[in-house]
Amino acid sequence: MDDMRSSVPEGVSGNWEVKKFIVSDEDAEFNMMRSIYSSSGSGRYVPAGQYTGLYVNGQVMMSDTPDELSDHYQPLSVASGICLVSGLGLGCVVEGMLEKRDSQGRLAVDKVIVLEKSKDILNLVESHFVDRYGDRIEVRNVDALEYKPPREERYDVVWHDIWLHLCEDNLEEMTILHRRYGRKADWQGSWGREILKRRRQQNRRNDRRGFFF
Repeated sequence: MDDMRSSVPEGVSGNWEVKKFIVSDEDAEFNMMRSIYSSSGSGRYVPAGQYTGLYVNGQVMMSDTPDELSDHYQPLSVASGICLVSGLGLGCVVEGMLEKRDSQGRLAVDKVIVLEKSKDILNLVESHFVDRYGDRIEVRNVDALEYKPPREERYDVVWHDIWLHLCEDNLEEMTILHRRYGRKADWQGSWGREILKRRRQQNRRNDRRGFFF
């Protein structure tokens, strides 16, 4: 998981900003108690330490805290060969893929192709990864929902993370992405897709119970 911690430096572009933040021991203890007593059972705990956040209009959109990184462990666990990632963000998934080693200690991923439509995010993040990884990373300034990948390209792993928040409305876009890239991928996934599918099923069951009672 440490390989997914963001190494992107602080900076500002438009209304987007990358900056570091500190979680103190007192903050960590409070977060732990809130997590334990969360009524939803899905509270998040942030241990003490320094983290990196991606902000838009002053509000954090994502960070490299352990719980957030764990949301993306699945694509990292299967990453190999050529990977396609929709959504750059802080580059945590990209960095984890490019740093991953196989059981023999060799680099597991040959190249990561990133699709990112925000020029501000590219201004903040792209050059850092190009300087660090050279031609093992390729960033394309496109909208993944509209982009048509080259006919000759095929990917070992495709991961989609273009949403700022999880909501059931995302499932429609996930369906579009999975259809667009599915035939080109040996493995494909989207951030929070299974959670949202379970949430939709539960809401439908609740709706049916409400109808009958």
